[in-house]
Order: sequence, then structure tokens, then C-alpha cells
Amino acid sequence: MFRLLVFDWDGTLMDSERRIVGCVRLAIEAVGAPHRSDEAIRDIIGLGLREAVLSLFPDADDAFVERLVEAYRRCYLARDAEASMLFPGVEGVIEALHARGYRLAVATGKSRRGLERGFRETGLGRWFHASRCADEAASKPHPQMLLELMDELRVPPSETLMIGDTVYDLEMARRARARGLGVTYGVHGVERLQALAPVALLEDLRQLPRWLEMVEAEPQRWSLETNA
Repeated sequence: MFRLLVFDWDGTLMDSERRIVGCVRLAIEAVGAPHRSDEAIRDIIGLGLREAVLSLFPDADDAFVERLVEAYRRCYLARDAEASMLFPGVEGVIEALHARGYRLAVATGKSRRGLERGFRETGLGRWFHASRCADEAASKPHPQMLLELMDELRVPPSETLMIGDTVYDLEMARRARARGLGVTYGVHGVERLQALAPVALLEDLRQLPRWLEMVEAEPQRWSLETNA
């Protein structure tokens, strides 16, 4: 049975895709770099900023990466008036899971500063027992963030569930020998998520409490042993 639920932030709890894509596009223009499609930009949501830039521009040197990262940060801060919204039902789900005794955490490609801003904007921060950001650990899909959260909260991989909308989340879970659950309303499609063998795919986060109830009632049905 799961005791620790670790959530991705952007694309899983927060509907921030439009804001992120728009700021990356403007940052690319600001530094005079070649155009990248919205599809390509959406694909890097969830990575740390440095890793995201290198995914879009594989031959970039350190100076270019730093310029683009700083241009993105300036844009994102300048558009605070366009604060992103939580997906429907997220606040109620998180509060209910906390009340049921789950340990809750966030593992995100955002910076610590960005996540703390998100916590303040949404009021969700009070429900989470721990969090890790991409400027504190290796970027997804490296397992460092998840391994550190499990260690801090003293929960083994077999009792840990990573919930996210990208293959980076699910691959991180696999590498940490935890389980991954995909949500299909984010940036990566169903087929890509299925390729990482998630324990389940949900169309709406509001389905999560009921799914967990089924796991608790019949844990033998859900193969909760650690990943090979």
C-alpha cells in the first residue's frame, strides 16, 4: 500500500503550459536564437531550466544557456499578473489525501523560488510534507529528487507513488524503484506515458482518491512490489 504520494507541479497540479510556452518563446526571441515550435517547447516542460535549454539547443555553450535561462526568468516574473491556475479539483484532492494520512511531496522542474511562489499563489504549500526542485538536485528523469524525498520522509520505494504528466516523471520513478502514475491531461500524450508502464493512467486528478481506495481494498491486484 502506498504511504508517500509525490506530485509533479507544472502540468499535473498547475495548469501552466500556456504561460511556460509563451515565456520560452519570448526568451528565445530576446536572445536572438532560432525559432522552436510550440510542440518542441511543450515537450521540455518538467525538465530543469538548463536541461530544457539543452534539449531545445543541443549544441549550446554555457554562455548561451545562461542567457536564455535568465531571459526566461525575467519573462516569467514579468508575467506574474497572468498567474497560472490549479487544475479543477486539485486543492480538494490534496487536502483530502492529507486528511487520510498520506505523506505528500512535490518533485518539480521548477526552481525553489518558483515553487515557493506557486505555494503562495495557490495556498497548497501547507499540505505538503517535503519538496525538491531542479535547482536543488539533478533534473528529472534522474532519480535524485525522489530518492531524497523518500529518505527524508522515511518511506521505501515500494510504498511510494510518483504522479506526473510526463515521461520524465515516470522514468524518474522507475529509476528510483518506485511506482509511477500518469495523468493524461498534461503535456505528454497517452501513448508516450504508456510506454513507461505506469501503474495507472488517470484522465482527471479527482479520480486519484477513489483509485487509491481500490488499491487499499485489494492491494494484491495492483502489483505494488518495487520495479525491476
